Order: sequence, then structure tokens, then C-alpha cells
Amino acid sequence: MMSGKYTSIDNQKVSGSVASVPDPGHLTVNFADSTLQTFPPPEAQGKISGVSRPPRDADDTFSKPVSGSDEPQQSGWFRTFTVAAYKPYFDVDTSDVLERIKDSLFPFRGTFNEKTASNPDLYGPFWICTTLIFVAASIGTFVTYVAHKLKKKEWEYDINLVTWSAGLFYGFVTIVPLGLYVILKYFSAPSGLVQLFCLYGYSLFVFIPALCLSVVPVEIFRWVVAGVAGLMSATFVALNLRAHIKSAGERWFFIVAVIFLLQLALSVVLKLYLFTVTV
Repeated sequence: MMSGKYTSIDNQKVSGSVASVPDPGHLTVNFADSTLQTFPPPEAQGKISGVSRPPRDADDTFSKPVSGSDEPQQSGWFRTFTVAAYKPYFDVDTSDVLERIKDSLFPFRGTFNEKTASNPDLYGPFWICTTLIFVAASIGTFVTYVAHKLKKKEWEYDINLVTWSAGLFYGFVTIVPLGLYVILKYFSAPSGLVQLFCLYGYSLFVFIPALCLSVVPVEIFRWVVAGVAGLMSATFVALNLRAHIKSAGERWFFIVAVIFLLQLALSVVLKLYLFTVTV
């Protein structure tokens, strides 16, 4: 009885409280005009551009400059000391490098410059020179080791072979194209400097198998290998520069002589220093 009484009282209170609240119906909430701006802003304000841009790489150093970008870009000689200036010359596929190496082994085609005119690379020349350094040092060391063992003499490793090889190949592929660039420019038959670096870098590939064949302990055979490698390398460079050489007029013979003498000189130096063993 008591519970029923309290229940009826509670129901009356609840019904009374519900009845006292009017039906709101559809509420309309009006906010004052906000001073907040939408994002991204519809118009450029200050240095903020309203144009939506794609996300950038984590390292902008290796990104190509976007046209219309607000970023300051280096120009003139300052650009030479940036990574971005050299990035296009290392953007090459393995198939392209192998194709260019194959062209260097068939020097009489003379089509290398035509194929690489639009995209000369420095990737191939760099790794060819680096490979030559370790091949020359290792094979030269092996040849001297075998010669000493055959004579039953004590042998010591010469660390200077590595440093000497690095100076020779890196110096050759840098200084010689620079010198030829100046000569061609003087004779009014200019060629691109990067194109010359690319051409001379690939012209040295033939010396890798030549160095491997020089392991054979026959002196006359080593001289023949060095001579053939030098002639192939010089022919490869000369035939691919024939258009520039012809435009030099009667002085073409001087340019050809310089090309052949430098390549043959490299062969002779390799033969005398690496494969002439005195025990």
C-alpha cells in the first residue's frame, strides 16, 4: 500500500514536470559572423599562396625546382656547387648504361654522341673509373705477388697502387676532357663539357678487360693488349667527335693526334707501372 502511494505520487510529479516543458518544435540557431577564415584561404594573402600544391619530399635538396615556386633558386656559378645541378646527370637506367658500354666496345660505329646528346650521364663514367681503380690495384698486386713467389722472393703489399690508380683514372677523366674542351673551343668547334666527360668516361671501359688479360705472364702479350686497348679507346673518342673535328678545318689533324696520343699514353703508363715487374 505504501509503495503504491509513493508510486502514484512520483508519477504525478514526473507527468507534471513533463507537461510544464513546452514543445520546442524546430529550433533555429543563429551565430554571429565569425572572423575565422576558411582553409585554405580563397585568395593569396601576404606570402601564403591560395594554390594547392602537392606534398614535397622530406629532403628538398633532391627535388627539382617547381616552376612558379616562391623558393629562392641559385643561379650562375652558385648553382654549380649544389647537388641539384648534378642530379640530372645521374638519372639514368641500368639498361642505358649497359647500352653505352656496349657502344664503347664497338668504337667504329661512331653513334655514341648521337645517342647521348640529349641525356649525357656521369653515373657510368664515375663507376667505370672506380671499378678501374680497384681492378688495376688488385690485378697489379696479384701480378707482383705471383712474380715474387715464382722467384721465391719475399713480397710486400704496396698500398700506393690504390692511391696511384685513383689519381690516374680520376685525373685522366677530368683533366683530359677539360683540355679537349678548351682546344675545340679555340678551333671554333665547341662541344659540351658534360658530353666530353661522358664520352671519355665510357672510353675507359675497354681497359677493364685489358687489365684482366694482363694477368697472363707474357711480356709481348701484355704490350699487345695495352696497344689494342689504347687504339680502341682513341678510335671511340675520335669517331664520336668527327663532326667537331671536321668543323675545325685543316687543323683537324692536330686534334686527332692529341686524342690518340693521350689514350695511347694511358695504355703505356698502365703497362709500365702495373705490369712491368722487377724482382
